[in-house]
Amino acid sequence: MSAVLLGADVGTSGLKLVALDQAGRVVAEGEAGYDLDRPQPGWAETHPVVWRRALDDALAQVTPALAGRRVAGLGLSGQMHGTVLVDAAGAALAPAVLWPDARADAEVARWRALPDADRAALANPLVAGMTGPVLAWLAAHRPELVARAAAVLLPKDALRAGLVGAAAPPVTDRSDASATLVWDVVADGWSAAACAAAGIDPALLPEVRPSAEVAGTTGVAWAGEVPVVVGGADTPLALLASGTRDARQVNLGSGVQVLAPGRRPAPADDPPVHCYADVEDGWYGMAALQNGGLAWSWVAGVLGMPPAELFAAAASVPPGAGGVVFRPFLTGERGGVAEPSARGGWTGLSAGTTRADLARAAVEGVLFAVGAAAELLGGGGPVVLTGGGGRSPVVRQLLADVLGVPVRALPLRSASAVGAARLAGRGTGVPVDPPREPGQAVEPRPAPALEEARRRWRAA
Repeated sequence: MSAVLLGADVGTSGLKLVALDQAGRVVAEGEAGYDLDRPQPGWAETHPVVWRRALDDALAQVTPALAGRRVAGLGLSGQMHGTVLVDAAGAALAPAVLWPDARADAEVARWRALPDADRAALANPLVAGMTGPVLAWLAAHRPELVARAAAVLLPKDALRAGLVGAAAPPVTDRSDASATLVWDVVADGWSAAACAAAGIDPALLPEVRPSAEVAGTTGVAWAGEVPVVVGGADTPLALLASGTRDARQVNLGSGVQVLAPGRRPAPADDPPVHCYADVEDGWYGMAALQNGGLAWSWVAGVLGMPPAELFAAAASVPPGAGGVVFRPFLTGERGGVAEPSARGGWTGLSAGTTRADLARAAVEGVLFAVGAAAELLGGGGPVVLTGGGGRSPVVRQLLADVLGVPVRALPLRSASAVGAARLAGRGTGVPVDPPREPGQAVEPRPAPALEEARRRWRAA
């Protein structure tokens, strides 16, 4: 019986599932969407039971295509920085607090108050939505919840814990651990100083295991017991899927990440860009935006346009959007491109402004922010584009125009899910190397009107 490998990506707005055959080809795909809960202004939550239901739905979608195939393994990818408190059985005690959440803004002051050497060893921007500050908020505002918790997990770890059961200990991997603000990047281990800042017992932190290690098994109705590997964070798994080594990669989803492989970890005091572990033995640099597809989804809702119509409307308007400027920072930012207090909106409207102008300005505004993030990271040369936000031709062309370099889109529905399936193959002795066939390069086109719009955007 021919084997397949499954990879699931637990995203902010949906879960994507892929099945790879032993040649690395995608033979089945499934997807299940869900809403981000905002019970209070500035909060962002999802209960892990939603992720499990989404996985079950996606598995049901791929079942007909996988009849007669053996499932050799399952790998998990997940959105970074989330905070899930679980009990000894691995069950979530409350909804997961996710990366766009700003409730812990005041707690970031504890990280700023760390001794210089301890703060610099974290080597990452100090952001409210990361696991450390959120734990500090929970310890201060929900101490009874923290007292009941056996461990704190990241989103993909929480889903895996529900799959493999209490027999497996709570674990994470370096790629997720390094993005918590509780990780000493220089020493490559948990930071005692950051644990003290969070006000938590270090025993609450999970054990860190290799991303491709088998963590347990789960039962799939039509496939029997399936090995589940530890998995990794979504951005390094997108790098793994694309095979990007020397070029920059832009991963455009709910948020946006500009990635540069081959980073060397070094002390850095609240830098504008991130330095995270990958799912192998290396590191990568990342300039991140919270507001990418998240902002476009909001705009589509406000304008009453489905996403496809939004991008079609944007493509119908010349560069510059009739003078309209859109700032996409609906949930604030991480301090590199914009501050946590920044907010979004359109400016430059006139009596002649159309919905198409507003749509065009929204697409341009997000990509101007991507350009600003890329400048923070530095480097140059062609860019590989991954993520669902890059499916529209107008997005690919505008990204090339803004960055001033050729852009090649990797035609994968979810590069992170493909990377997770590759991890499953490594952990179960069925290694696969997906064929990478990026589309034709989109060349940048000089557009004075776009440069003028970018100048207005920066001034705004």
